[in-house]
Amino acid sequence: MILSSRHPLAVGLASALSLAAGFAPAWAQETDHTAHHAAAKPAPAATPAPAKPDDPHAGHQPTPPAKSSDDHGTMDHASMDHGAMKQGAADTTGDDHSTMDHSRMDHSSMDSSGMDHAGMDHASMGHQPGASQDLPATAEPREPIPAITAADRAAAFQDLDAHVIHGESINSYWSLDRLEAWDADEDGTGMAWEAKAWVGSDLNRLWLRSEGERAGGSTESADVEVLYGRAIAPWWDAVAGVRHDFGFDGGPSRTYAALGVIGLAPYKFEVEATAYVGESGQVGLGAEAEYEMLFTNRLIGQWLVEGEAWSKDDPAVGIGSGLSKVEAGFRLRYEFHRQFAPYVGVVWERAYGGTADFRRAESGDVDDTRIVAGVRIWF
Repeated sequence: MILSSRHPLAVGLASALSLAAGFAPAWAQETDHTAHHAAAKPAPAATPAPAKPDDPHAGHQPTPPAKSSDDHGTMDHASMDHGAMKQGAADTTGDDHSTMDHSRMDHSSMDSSGMDHAGMDHASMGHQPGASQDLPATAEPREPIPAITAADRAAAFQDLDAHVIHGESINSYWSLDRLEAWDADEDGTGMAWEAKAWVGSDLNRLWLRSEGERAGGSTESADVEVLYGRAIAPWWDAVAGVRHDFGFDGGPSRTYAALGVIGLAPYKFEVEATAYVGESGQVGLGAEAEYEMLFTNRLIGQWLVEGEAWSKDDPAVGIGSGLSKVEAGFRLRYEFHRQFAPYVGVVWERAYGGTADFRRAESGDVDDTRIVAGVRIWF
């Protein structure tokens, strides 16, 4: 059947063909983009494996790409020059990604995070080697240590003669080592003291020493020594000076030149040994050794032994030739304060030779044992 161009059916068919011909390019373009989107749709991202403890990129969260108003669905990534791309967003992980080599990054294998760490050029990145990164043995340090010069060695190892070994400051020590009393059977209460002090530096000192005894309300003996001390060895001083014995109950006084040593012997024995030269060629020797035993930090026992010997008899002061006397004692003190410590103890004393004979002639005791109580003070 032949349709006329004026026939209504022919007119409708022509209109339909015209519309189809007009929309064909648009339909074709939409169909092509649909295929394009299907190809560009990323595959589901696999769950990333846990980072290894020594992975320097552990914890890195790259900044997601910023969204723009453009339709990236129509972008042709194959024609993009990623080697010239610059990192625009600030990296919050602390790495300097401005120096990344993006030309080596495989964007085809990038996951949804947009970062392919496998292709990064870490040699140009600003990573600092950490504890988990081991540098090769042949690697050069970034800041080489300067070579040691002769001047450096001379500054580190100076001549010992140039060092100040001893201080020159002035110090002092004052001690009332024994201030004690006891109950005497016939003479009532007895008292005794021993004091020592020094003023000076580590090398040069002025020493003062004094000791004496009272019984029955009268002083039986008292002396004072003024000595110059010079350090001669570690823990040892040599001393030289004068000693003066005061006379009581009408007895004469005596003055002697003194020469001796003061120091700390092995096993921590405090030792004093002094020789005396007096009038008419009288020569004497006095020695004292002291040892302290710590039961606790504050409860301390003190052992003491001392003696005297003289070359000649001196009846005016009750001294005989030979060994004159020996005294030994033990005192137990408790240091409530380091500078203040009361004590109790027991003391034994005995006279020998001519000194014992003089005491017997005066109805005195040759051998005496007594319980003492006293205090030790120093500052």
